[in-house]
Amino acid sequence: MRLKQCHNFHDYRELARRRLPGPIFNYIDGGADDEVTLRKNTASFERCDLVPKVLRGVAEVDLSVKVMGQKLDLPFYCSPTALQRLFHHQGERAVAAAAERYGTMFGVSSLGTVSLEELRRKHKTPQVYQFYFHKDRGLNRAMMQRAKEAGVEVMMLTVDSSTGGNRERDLRTGFSIPMRLTLAGMAQFAMKPMWGINYVTHPRFALPQLDEHVDMGKGTMSIGRYFTEMLDPSMTWNDVSGMVAEWGGPFCLKGIISVEDARRAVDIGCQGIVLSNHGGRQLDGTRTPFDQLAEIVDAVGDRIDVMMDSGIQRGTHVLKALALGAKAVGIGRYYLFPLAAAGQAGVERALGNLRDEIERGMKLMGCASVSELTREDVRYEVSVGSDWR
Repeated sequence: MRLKQCHNFHDYRELARRRLPGPIFNYIDGGADDEVTLRKNTASFERCDLVPKVLRGVAEVDLSVKVMGQKLDLPFYCSPTALQRLFHHQGERAVAAAAERYGTMFGVSSLGTVSLEELRRKHKTPQVYQFYFHKDRGLNRAMMQRAKEAGVEVMMLTVDSSTGGNRERDLRTGFSIPMRLTLAGMAQFAMKPMWGINYVTHPRFALPQLDEHVDMGKGTMSIGRYFTEMLDPSMTWNDVSGMVAEWGGPFCLKGIISVEDARRAVDIGCQGIVLSNHGGRQLDGTRTPFDQLAEIVDAVGDRIDVMMDSGIQRGTHVLKALALGAKAVGIGRYYLFPLAAAGQAGVERALGNLRDEIERGMKLMGCASVSELTREDVRYEVSVGSDWR
C-alpha cells in the first residue's frame, strides 16, 4: 500500500503498521488494560444516527468555528501528543505545517520532541501548549511562563494522567523511553530496518520542553518514572484555580468526563474543557466522551467551550459531535498514523480527507455552516442524559 492509496483512517493505520516496528506501532495503537474503552470510544458514534434534510440548496459550506477565542477554518484540531519524533523524523514539524495549511489549531505536548518556541516562530495558526501538573510547583510556573513568552495562545492542562495507565502492549514489548526492549520487541525492530536507518540518520530524539528538568538521554529517567515520580496525584481544584489566574488567558482542562467536573472548570475561570478519556489509554472502563457530550453541553455549554476527543475516525463522527454541541473536535491517532506512514505529506493528506468528508457530509445533511447543525439532526438509540432520543 502506498500513500496515494490511503483514503481513510483505516488505510493510514495499516500503512503505519507496515512501516513501524511493532513496539512503536503498538504504543500509538494500544490502550489500557483490556482496551474496552479504546473500542467503545469509536463504537459510541455508531449508536447515533444522522437525520439529513434535503432540498436545502447547499452549494457552499462554511466549516469555520471559533473556540477559546481562536478562529479555525475547520471544526477539528490536532490534539497535542507525545514523542512524535519516534514515529517519523519530521515529528511535530510535519503536524504543525499541515495544521497551518488547513488553518486549524495544533497542540504541542510537554513530552513533545520539537520546542514550542520553534513551532510558534514558524507557524501562524493558533497553538495549544499541553502540560502535566508536577510536584515541583516552580516547574509548573516555569513551564507556563515559557509558553507565555513564546506567544502560545491556549494553555491546556491534562487532568486525567496523574499516573500512567496500564498499557500492557508496551509491557509485553518493553517499550519505554529510553528503550528497554524485550527479546520479542527487539525482534520486531529487526524486521523493520528502514525505520532504524531513518531514525539514526536524522537529528537525535529529544524532549526540549523538559530538557532542563529531566535527563532521559543517559537512562537516568524514563517516561514511566516521569509519570510516577514527577507528576503530582495530590493535585486539587485549588491548585488548578491558581494556575488559571496566573496564566491570565484561555485555559483549558483536558480529560473531563463528569458533569460535576465540568461545572467546577467553569467556576475556576476556564474558557474550555476537552471531554476525553485519553483515547482509552488511562482508566479502562470509563464512559466515552461522546456519550457524555450532550449532558455536559446541557449543563455548562452556555458558559464554557466544550470540545471532545477520543475515537474520531470519520467526518460523520465530527458532524455528530458538533450536532450535540461540541465547539470543535480533537484528533490524535487520526494524524499520528499518517505521520508515521509518510511524514508531512501523510498528515496533509489525512487532514484533507477529513475535511472533505465533513464538507460532503454537511452538504448531504442540508447544512451550510457548522452553526446549523443541531440535535434535530441526530437521533440516539438510547438517552444520553437529556430528554431527547
